[in-house]
Amino acid sequence: MKVRRLTTVGAALAVTVLIGGTAASAVPNGAQFRPPADSLRALAQPTGLRIGTAVIPFDLDTDGYVQLVGDQFSVVTPGNEMKWQVVEPTQGSYDWTAADRLVSFAQAHGQLVRGHTLTWHNQLPNWLTAGVADGSISNDQLKSLLHKHIVDEMTHFKGKIWQWDVANEFFTDSNPSQINPNDFWVSHLGAGILGDVFRWAHAADPKALLFYNDYNIAGEDGTNAKSDAVYAWVKSQLAAGVPINGIGDQGHLDTQYGYPYSLQSNLQRFANLHLKVAITEADVRTFVTDAASQVPTDHLAEFAQPYEFEQMLKACLAVQACISFTFWGFGDADSWVPGFFKGEGYATIYDVNLNPKPVIQVLQQELRLAARAAPVR
Repeated sequence: MKVRRLTTVGAALAVTVLIGGTAASAVPNGAQFRPPADSLRALAQPTGLRIGTAVIPFDLDTDGYVQLVGDQFSVVTPGNEMKWQVVEPTQGSYDWTAADRLVSFAQAHGQLVRGHTLTWHNQLPNWLTAGVADGSISNDQLKSLLHKHIVDEMTHFKGKIWQWDVANEFFTDSNPSQINPNDFWVSHLGAGILGDVFRWAHAADPKALLFYNDYNIAGEDGTNAKSDAVYAWVKSQLAAGVPINGIGDQGHLDTQYGYPYSLQSNLQRFANLHLKVAITEADVRTFVTDAASQVPTDHLAEFAQPYEFEQMLKACLAVQACISFTFWGFGDADSWVPGFFKGEGYATIYDVNLNPKPVIQVLQQELRLAARAAPVR
């Protein structure tokens, strides 16, 4: 995990905020914070949509970044600071420092928090994976440790987290898609563990909104296979009484593939199951000259990127159950994309020098129009 870089694979201000039927924590001092009138968060306020970003410690240590985090966004997601590897690096010894700092920042700036993520195959503590590998942690013990982790983390943040990504990236990219039998958790504990983690999470904090979060589940893969599989699974889980409140579509797009026009209809069909939906990790990458400057190799990408961001935002705005739209970081210098997709970058809404890109004006205009036409969530 890089120190600065994000790792992945987002209503009116008041002392107590009620959104999506779930009470968020009191925000001391937050009621006094007033974002700029032309900020994304202020422009989205008439529709009730929360505009968010992923945040890493560097963002709160750097003046230009911290100003943008507070001014532009009304919900924040920790990029890494609530993942198991970070909060319990040594078994039985918790470190909430970085996560607590972000929660305090959010409270001071009238923001809500998306907790990310409780159950994932990646960024697990070394003591856990090593113990499973050498047999010193049995499957029964592994299940107990996962239960304890979820209860401990949710109890620590109880009342302070609006949405939790309870389970993250459990489905295959194949066609047809399915729950991945080789996933770390599924291979040791079986597919039923997905239902268990939602039950445990609900018991730990009944007021938090509990999300399943994944990529390519709104048709981004062009086949809808993964979306179909997640839809069938969540429908069956709801019928069995599993307390799932929402579906998070990560929204990682690439200009070379074009915009997935099935995104809105997929969000809507999840919403038709009486679920909340959210865009949780939005970015739009393209080919760039180099990872340092991240200048697009094709000037047309400078038009395609704003267009795809705009269409993704419009899809969310059109679905009343879409309660938040979160960018996976906001500056290219700290984007995860160049380190994961060779030759690609330019994925966020500010460039490597933190200058706003053309996409900012496009999103501002879309939110102004939505204030008069989009359904209020």
